[in-house]
Amino acid sequence: MRIGIVGAGNIGGNLTRRLTHLGHEVRVANSRGPATIEDLTSQTGALGVDVVDVAQGAQLVIIAVPERNVPQLPADLLAGAAPGVVVLDTGNYYPQQRDGRIAEIEEGMTESRWVAEQIGHRVIKAFNGIYAANILEKPRPEGDPERIALPVAGDDPREKNLVMEIVNELGFDPVDAGSIDDSWRQQPGTPVYGATTDANGVRLALASAHHVRGPEWRA
Repeated sequence: MRIGIVGAGNIGGNLTRRLTHLGHEVRVANSRGPATIEDLTSQTGALGVDVVDVAQGAQLVIIAVPERNVPQLPADLLAGAAPGVVVLDTGNYYPQQRDGRIAEIEEGMTESRWVAEQIGHRVIKAFNGIYAANILEKPRPEGDPERIALPVAGDDPREKNLVMEIVNELGFDPVDAGSIDDSWRQQPGTPVYGATTDANGVRLALASAHHVRGPEWRA
């Protein structure tokens, strides 16, 4: 599969490492240009490109940038992508720690619904609650009792299924977490965020989430 990854930090970088290892054709970009990610591209064989070129021919585009940077993404980010491109949002809103105040999210919009509105395209939410190191260290084969599970939320069944297949291929059990409007259940501060548990544990954590952000997760 041809995959474009926007963001070469902890999550984007480790997804680049794993997905290229699995044989996917990966283009990766950051805000500073391909010359700044030569270590990553030389290690992995991924192609470093400018952000405007990251989606060329891509069947899957992964957005792994800070929430505050999403509005600065090119308006035509998905121009040249494959028909039916799926967009995966890995991000989180950290108002006090990094992002500042985003009014719509503060007023109750889910983080990934806000991202979808910024880029003008549906998104699937996944990989937002896993520690970046675990992308490299925790993959396990299907059926392994130590395999951990990750929630996946989204509105389009085909798009969600594709992301769930990627989650499985990367060595984790995907758990359907409902729609994008349900994805508040996996935002920072919820029981599933950062959890390393099996699929049943993820389902229980999603079910026990409270729809009120704690004070540390509000501006």
